[in-house]
Amino acid sequence: MADTYTSDWVEVTQDAITRFANLTDDQQYIHTDPAAAAKTPLGGTIAHGFLTLSFLTSFSVSALPPWDHPEYDVAMSMNYGFDKVRFLEPVRSGSRVRAVFATPDWRMKGEAAVVLNYAVTVEIEGAERPAIVCDWLFLLHLMKKAS
Repeated sequence: MADTYTSDWVEVTQDAITRFANLTDDQQYIHTDPAAAAKTPLGGTIAHGFLTLSFLTSFSVSALPPWDHPEYDVAMSMNYGFDKVRFLEPVRSGSRVRAVFATPDWRMKGEAAVVLNYAVTVEIEGAERPAIVCDWLFLLHLMKKAS
């Protein structure tokens, strides 16, 4: 069985949702108007899917060990994108979420880089279904270890 790495829990507050709405100019009422959102089947405001997805950066910092290779050190790490993202369950304001990362598949990209592919599940505390499942790619630029 593959190892997994689990992040710390993060509360998704209405303040964070509102700030994200202002930053991205996505003012849809299901995110920003608690009174109107309470009248929907959601029962209240929800986080933008992209807000929840953006937490992956901090989740990775709290969960993932450094990549280790006997011949190379990591000179720089970059977000390389996603092969798949699915938003499965809305994240209600006040909920707590965390990410579970599976041990990555990886492949060399040229002679001095590696692509890591993490299968990630973003869980909502107390919910049966995850908020997000995705395959997240990192590009690591490598340098030979000193002999």
